[in-house]
Amino acid sequence: MDAPHLQPVPPAAPAPQTPPAPIAPPVPDPARPDITSRADLDALLRRFYTAAFADPLIGPFFTEIAGTDLEVHLPRITDFWERALFRTAEYRRNAFAPHAVLHEARPLTAEHFGRWVQLWHATVDGPHRGPNADRAKAQGERIALAMLRRLGGRDAPTGGTGPGFVPLAAVELRAAA
Repeated sequence: MDAPHLQPVPPAAPAPQTPPAPIAPPVPDPARPDITSRADLDALLRRFYTAAFADPLIGPFFTEIAGTDLEVHLPRITDFWERALFRTAEYRRNAFAPHAVLHEARPLTAEHFGRWVQLWHATVDGPHRGPNADRAKAQGERIALAMLRRLGGRDAPTGGTGPGFVPLAAVELRAAA
């Protein structure tokens, strides 16, 4: 017996392809605005140095070895960061020289710079979010690596130990990506 004549089934139409949704820029968070002014930097740096001075690992470099007076240091370091982020301040000092003096008194290691980076990130991330905050964190990482390499040589170890320690080797890897 002959099979009934079957008609071929036409292929299904391809599903319409919708373009992927564009990635929206981050929504500004009024509770965590970006760093936009010298006043923002002043407040940020006061918070950072308050934490750094009290830190058991890096605090002694500021308080005992350098004897840093925050009210004298703050305008200078604010000039530095204002120039680094906004290119508006006149910073003409040698940022490396005081660190070299500290290193002679007591060697600065990857663990010290890693702790500095950790405190810097936490201080920036607390009240700020945005491109300038991201740039401040990235610049802080670059500064820490550059200081370590200048003080300890190009092949200075970038590892470390301790609770919460951010090894500079991780910062190196992130910078290489």
